[in-house]
Amino acid sequence: QVRVVESGGGLVQPGGSLRLSCAASGFSLDYYAIGWFRQAPGKEREGVSCISSNDGRNYYAIAVKDRFSISRDIAENTVYLQMNSLKPEDTGIYYCAAKKDYCSGRTEPYDAWGQGTQVTVSS
Repeated sequence: QVRVVESGGGLVQPGGSLRLSCAASGFSLDYYAIGWFRQAPGKEREGVSCISSNDGRNYYAIAVKDRFSISRDIAENTVYLQMNSLKPEDTGIYYCAAKKDYCSGRTEPYDAWGQGTQVTVSS
């Protein structure tokens, strides 16, 4: 069974950092891409970052580029999202999701979703 579980959210001041983790089970990161999405209250879920399966290519939304960094540990079957220079507008529930092969910025192609982890950026 394809399953992903997020962790690492919390409350942080503007300018601070957090690292989110996405633990995968039932599949290998060699064959599945992992996307990070977020959803703020009253807004649609939006793509934040993604790492492809075979070549590990990274993708970022313009709003987070140069502040966020995605990486993966194949041995641990875990994907990380390092978030630096956090802003209040980064607040939301962060989800990771899995799909075969390549990244997509749309939510529909993803096969499995985690329960989400709350990130709150506030002073």
